Amino acid sequence: MKIAVSQWQCCVEDRLSRIARDARQASLSGCDLLLLPELALPGYNRPDGHREQAQPLNGIWATYVAEQARNNRIAIVYGWAERGTDGIYNSASVIAPDGTRLAHYRKIQLFGAMEQANFSHGQQAPVVFRYRGRNFGLLICYDIEFPEHARALARQGTEILLVPTANPIGYAHVPDLLVPARAYENRMVVAYANYSGEEHGLCFGGLSIICSPDGQPVAKAGLGDALLIAEIGDNLFEGEYLSTQIADLRGGQAR
Repeated sequence: MKIAVSQWQCCVEDRLSRIARDARQASLSGCDLLLLPELALPGYNRPDGHREQAQPLNGIWATYVAEQARNNRIAIVYGWAERGTDGIYNSASVIAPDGTRLAHYRKIQLFGAMEQANFSHGQQAPVVFRYRGRNFGLLICYDIEFPEHARALARQGTEILLVPTANPIGYAHVPDLLVPARAYENRMVVAYANYSGEEHGLCFGGLSIICSPDGQPVAKAGLGDALLIAEIGDNLFEGEYLSTQIADLRGGQAR
């Protein structure tokens, strides 16, 4: 299993073409899955666009991404603004190489005034899906900073946690400390796809990462465009010093 994490410069305007380019590049590199940032469509710091451009589950964006997945024979995970029947959601979808939808998730932990004004909170059970013999889970950005959400996914058997994000400058502790902690304490791979650069006055910090279950980076970006690629083999989930916290936990949350 080989996965790719794409870190975008925010200034990209033709986002659909960028998705097509990334899908092709990841596919040519032999990847099985491509992870894109939070609200790749229509952009993160574009509050007017969220409500004006938000689309239903089977809208034009979904059709386009499904076409790219089929053309390149790769799964694509992308963040987008979803127009639901009861509100606008900060969502992420997983499209299989045959163009079908494997999973869909709505962000639970909305961050800051902009998100809370524009989106409804997701309310759902942990989203876990099976792909190429592995169990995957989904969270979005701020969700990963709450250990409860990653632990809930781990209890459902998640091995690889995918996190589209839009993390600004000033929050480097998230990819540097919290993402490795979530990976280690839950014995899972965590892939975290961020932006870099400035979008309408908001500057993003890059540092996208693919973190192994021992809390160490398999691949990590700096600033600027990046396409991280990592092989996720059985060896990453084996080792004398990997966490046994889930099995060892005592008290009210033990299972």
